[in-house]
Amino acid sequence: MDHLFLDACILFSAAYNPTSPLRRIWELPSTMLLSSSYAVAEAERNIAALRPERLADLARLTQRLTLVEAARLPLPEAAASLPEKDAPILLAAMNSRATHLLTVDKKHFGALCGQTIGGVLILTPGEYLHQRR
Repeated sequence: MDHLFLDACILFSAAYNPTSPLRRIWELPSTMLLSSSYAVAEAERNIAALRPERLADLARLTQRLTLVEAARLPLPEAAASLPEKDAPILLAAMNSRATHLLTVDKKHFGALCGQTIGGVLILTPGEYLHQRR
């Protein structure tokens, strides 16, 4: 069973657009969906600023997640380029023992995509879904 840690941008995008293909992630068999209160709070702030009417949908999507928190560990050297604001995402994914961290944040996680850091394979949702086929 895959344990998928969802970055804030995944939560935001799925809630922002009710027809987003990212919503398929919530329907995948043999997966456990994970995130953190840090990621949920970021998604909530962004939805509230842009489409507050979508907050209830974000709450529904969030109810289907297992929330974990960042480990109080140093960031692995391989992720040293990750901005400070994104470190809690990777650390929470590592702490949850996620198999994958799914993100569409190419700006900050792009250089790490396709790499396994702290036991977590970082992929875009499209890359993950392609690998599942």
